[in-house]
Amino acid sequence: MAEHVRGTRGYAEEADDLFIRYESYDFESVHAGWLDFIPPPPGLVLDIGAGTGRDAAWFSRAGYSVVAVEPSDEMRRRAKALHPEPDIEWLDDSLPSLGLLAGREGTFDLVQLSAVWMHLDAGERTVALSRLAQLMKPGGVLALMVRHGPVPEGRIMFEVPTEEMLMLAEAEGLDGLLCEKRDAAGEANRKAGVTWMNYAFRKPAEQPG
Repeated sequence: MAEHVRGTRGYAEEADDLFIRYESYDFESVHAGWLDFIPPPPGLVLDIGAGTGRDAAWFSRAGYSVVAVEPSDEMRRRAKALHPEPDIEWLDDSLPSLGLLAGREGTFDLVQLSAVWMHLDAGERTVALSRLAQLMKPGGVLALMVRHGPVPEGRIMFEVPTEEMLMLAEAEGLDGLLCEKRDAAGEANRKAGVTWMNYAFRKPAEQPG
């Protein structure tokens, strides 16, 4: 499926470097902004654009079951070998439709997208957020890390206005928990002007009838 997903362009070719870089950052440091919003285990986590499997493995060790979606064949193959935890289910799927998750609507306690959202254009983002809201359990949390700044050579990325992100979430009835800007972790990216936005939203719990 990877050849049909334009956002994966460049990842297979750079897999050696990406695995070294991504695995050098620990989960707690990367996601410090929204750790307090993670629902307690046990629970079901959807990790979209799971990359090297670093985050999926952290959730597995913490007592969660994980569905890890990664459309790059090369990244997914390596990630499965590096993080062979049995309660991580790997899927070759992609936004905006996530077709392989049909029938799992309303089941995920946490949906996370780390460095994924900016690979979708505006139209795809509208469809994708509606799909993510469908997959979330009432009371579930959606967390996103969105990259801003110059686009690396060979990659496909789009600018994501904060106002759009908040508007799309509101349209799906999601409550805002976090909207926070942070600097890039790597020195080279900081010098290049790369920044990140962290978002977290909660789907309202169902009210008793």
